[in-house]
Amino acid sequence: MEDLLEVAATGLVSAQGLVREGLDLFDRGAARLADVFVGRHRNLTAGEGWVAIVQPPTVHFHSDPGNMIAPMTPGLAIPLALMAAYVVGSIDFAVIVARMHGVDIHEAGSGNPGTSNVLRTVGRLPAAMVLIGDMLKGTVGAAMGMIASGVANPMGPWAFAAGFAAVVGHCYPIFHKFKGGKGVATGAGVLLFTVPVAAVIELALWGIIVKLTKTASIASLVIMVVTIPILIWQGVPGMSLVWVALIIALIVWRHRGNIQRMVSGREHKVTT
Repeated sequence: MEDLLEVAATGLVSAQGLVREGLDLFDRGAARLADVFVGRHRNLTAGEGWVAIVQPPTVHFHSDPGNMIAPMTPGLAIPLALMAAYVVGSIDFAVIVARMHGVDIHEAGSGNPGTSNVLRTVGRLPAAMVLIGDMLKGTVGAAMGMIASGVANPMGPWAFAAGFAAVVGHCYPIFHKFKGGKGVATGAGVLLFTVPVAAVIELALWGIIVKLTKTASIASLVIMVVTIPILIWQGVPGMSLVWVALIIALIVWRHRGNIQRMVSGREHKVTT
């Protein structure tokens, strides 16, 4: 029993360390974003810029009752990060924002708790809130995976693995009876952390296609097709591409109803 309690205490303190370091990461990221908006980023050295932001910290835990401090190994940190990313992904901003406006998003419009359905049924500003929140879930998940791996490489496989866990959480949220969204915005958030250039290209492409077709699902499926080529162009390594392929496969699977409606000409439109 004492051994079990010690293991539980070790895991708790380790998780707290990951959370603290994650919050510190976002504090530094916010500061750099502020620099970008005011133009000071042009004067930053490499050590002060984005590379400095993502340097993985050393997370510690109490290994014995004597309060000896030892570095937490990736073997413990990575599973914790994957579980935490899933939990973060399970926070459904579409449900939360829609309820703030007196709407049950599961009963409105298409019934999908995502940005497009919130746009159709609640409005543009609530939809923007949902989009930002859902993207942040992917960004936070990927950041936790990279921190846990101990390697300062946003394109590393564990960043994408934790991003995948966040997308799974979005699609099958533990807080909402495993009834979630399609995962597109959360997947975009993963790319925003790991390969920002790809995220910007795909968000722009998504917006253009929605503007032309008035159909969000068409835009989502098109960017799924171009994701892997763009990431190969950006130098994403093989194992990371495997995790990206899993994210794409899950998102396409979640769009199977949309594909059937597109074939029959009954797919829902969005207002642009």
